[in-house]
Amino acid sequence: MFNKNFKIIIAVLISAYAIYEFTQGHIGNGIMYLLLSLVFIFFYLKNEFILLAFLKLRKQDFDGAKSWLNKIKSPEAALVKKQQGYFHYLHGIMSSQTDIGESEKRFKKAVELGLSMDHDLAMAKLNLAGMALTKRKKQEATILLKEAEKLDKQGMLKDQIKMMKDNMKRAQGPTQHFGQNGSARSQRRSKR
Repeated sequence: MFNKNFKIIIAVLISAYAIYEFTQGHIGNGIMYLLLSLVFIFFYLKNEFILLAFLKLRKQDFDGAKSWLNKIKSPEAALVKKQQGYFHYLHGIMSSQTDIGESEKRFKKAVELGLSMDHDLAMAKLNLAGMALTKRKKQEATILLKEAEKLDKQGMLKDQIKMMKDNMKRAQGPTQHFGQNGSARSQRRSKR
């Protein structure tokens, strides 16, 4: 894996050599070198290890995805800001099965750094809403759920959002009015 700045330097050098080939009359070589420089620009914008980790996740191979992500030693140096967001997003998805605290930290970092796709951002916020709901932070969960609903423009997460809303209603349960000293029992006694 190359550093993000190193990829740009390689792309510029290859493009410069492509221009040299054009000036020498080797049009085919120039085109080939320009296409090669586009590969490095593509990998500057989309990190190769993150792409491979996404492919492993599509096959439900969490260990394989984790091994690809572990090849990125320092995300701040190797990745641009949005890629860092996806790095934390993928770690959040993988750790959501085992360590909720770690998963929440990763999803918050991904939302903070930003994600390119709205549905990925909606998924991160939906996961954060579920975690807030398990911690009984209903107001935070409601806000995150509304944000996720706004971001889900294609309706890909419609069923999950509906299920989360139903869970929130069930968690609320029937409300009980309490007496002055704070117990429902004293209220029943006072009616006798």
